[in-house]
Amino acid sequence: MKTDELISVIIPVYQVEAYLPRCIDSLLAQTQKAFELILVDDGSPDGCGEICESYAARDARVRVIHQQNGGLSAARNAGLAAAQGAWIAFVDSDDWVAPDFLSRMLAAGEDTDADICECSVLRTTGATQRPAGESGRIRVFDAEEAMEQLVSDGLFRQHVWNKLYRASCLAGILFEPGKTNEDEFWTYQVFGRAARIARLDRTLYYYFQRPGSIMGSGYSLRRLDALEAKQARQRYLERSFPRLAPGAGINLFASCIYAGQMSLRCLNAEDRRAAVQRISAVALSCRPTARALAKLPLRQRVWLHLARVDFWGTVRLKNLLKKGL
Repeated sequence: MKTDELISVIIPVYQVEAYLPRCIDSLLAQTQKAFELILVDDGSPDGCGEICESYAARDARVRVIHQQNGGLSAARNAGLAAAQGAWIAFVDSDDWVAPDFLSRMLAAGEDTDADICECSVLRTTGATQRPAGESGRIRVFDAEEAMEQLVSDGLFRQHVWNKLYRASCLAGILFEPGKTNEDEFWTYQVFGRAARIARLDRTLYYYFQRPGSIMGSGYSLRRLDALEAKQARQRYLERSFPRLAPGAGINLFASCIYAGQMSLRCLNAEDRRAAVQRISAVALSCRPTARALAKLPLRQRVWLHLARVDFWGTVRLKNLLKKGL
C-alpha cells in the first residue's frame, strides 16, 4: 500500500472496554479500504490492551501502541509519531463513524484540493440515523475565512475528531500534554497552516458523551485550561490574523465571565482563590474597548460593558440572576 494513498486513523484508548469494539468495528467496516488504524493503549488498566491486540491479530491494517498512561494528548502525539499516511484522522474511542466517513471525507478533500475537511456530527446515545435535510454540499474556505468561523463557533468547531487532515499540515504541531480542552490548544494552529478548508454538510461522525468522560465530569480548576488555550489563540491571531483579533478578544473576555461564574458556584474556597487569580489575569489581558463592543447585540453589550467596569461584581450579579449558566 503506497503511503500517498493511505489514511492514518488514530484512536487513543483508555478505560473504554465497553465501547471500544463498536468504535473499531465502525472503522474496519469502512468503504474506504486503504487506511491504517493506530490504536494507542495509554496504559489502560482494564481489558482494552487485549481488545486492541485481538483486532490487530485479525486485520493487518490495525497497529497497536502500548505506553504508560500519559493522557489523551500524549496518546494522540504517539499516534502522530507512528502515522505513515498522507492523511490523518482522529476518532475518540467511545465514538463511532459512518461506513462512508473516510471515503466521503477523502473525496471532499481531494476534489477541492483542501488541506482539512470537516463533516457534521450527531450527538447521540446510540441512534445512527442521519438528520433529514442534509445537502451533502461542500463549501470551501481560505484560512482566514475558516479561522473566523472557528473563533466564532460558526460552521467550524474546535473538535479534532470530525475532520480529515493532510499530514503535511500537522508536522511539528503537537497536543499539549496534561491539559483538558486539548483540542482548543491545537486546532487553531492547524487551521492557520491550511491553505483551503472544506466543510461537508453530511453527518459522518457519531459523538457519544458517556457518563464519567473528561468533559462530562464536574467543574474543576482543570477547566481553566480552556482560558489558557484561548489566550494562546488570541496571541496567535494578533500576530497572524489581526483582523480577527478584536472579535476573538471579546469571545475570550466572555469566556472569562463564564469561567468566573462557574468557579464561584462550583469550587471550594482554596480552588476558588486560585481560579479568581487566574481568571482575573486573563480578563485584564483581553478587556475589550467600548468601540469593540459597539456592534454587539444590546443584551450582550450591556453585560460586557458592566464586566469592563466591575468584572467580579458582574460575575456575581449574573450568578444571582442565573444568567449565562
